[in-house]
Amino acid sequence: MPMERHLTPIDRALCFLDDALRLSAGVAPAASRPNPAAETPDTTFEEDQRQHVAGLMRINHTGEICAQALYAGQAVTARDPAVRDEMAHAASEEIDHLSWCAERLDELDSHTSALNPLWYAGSFAIGATAGLAGDAWSLGFLKETERQVEAHLADHLAQLPAEDRRSHAILAQMKIDEAQHAETAAAAGARDLPGPVRSAMRLASGVMKRIAYRV
Repeated sequence: MPMERHLTPIDRALCFLDDALRLSAGVAPAASRPNPAAETPDTTFEEDQRQHVAGLMRINHTGEICAQALYAGQAVTARDPAVRDEMAHAASEEIDHLSWCAERLDELDSHTSALNPLWYAGSFAIGATAGLAGDAWSLGFLKETERQVEAHLADHLAQLPAEDRRSHAILAQMKIDEAQHAETAAAAGARDLPGPVRSAMRLASGVMKRIAYRV
């Protein structure tokens, strides 16, 4: 019977680097769940509406690129295997989100952010730093990230044209998943981040959203 190989931190880092190159190039694993919009009819947009919806979905796709990088960075520096597994589980569901957003952008005849490699690199560094602070703080960072994403998805749902039921179905399911990730992190012992850190996270997210909407 072959022996199971235990990955070293260097092994994991190389695996995550491979994932980074693939994701940044627009190559992501297939979603494990059906697209929530699969059975929902599409609509015809005015050009300004199409561009606005595409901008929103590009932000969400970029957000999922950042999520993959954050979880990868946290997993590399996590001390407790259970915390590492939690990061891997959250990342696997975020892959679904990434795939769904990419599909919607294709339907809207639009594109993903040209700066995705930059977003990935910066987010990986932030995630690794959070992990170095300790597992409880890393889980706290995960919880706060998901809470902020949940709030921003609620804002995007309010901005979508009423007739855009396909985008609405995707973002609504994403919002449910993000809330669950936050609750799981809290139950696992996440610490509450200091107010200045939460504010800095909102500021960085705001910058990303303004740029990714167009680029």
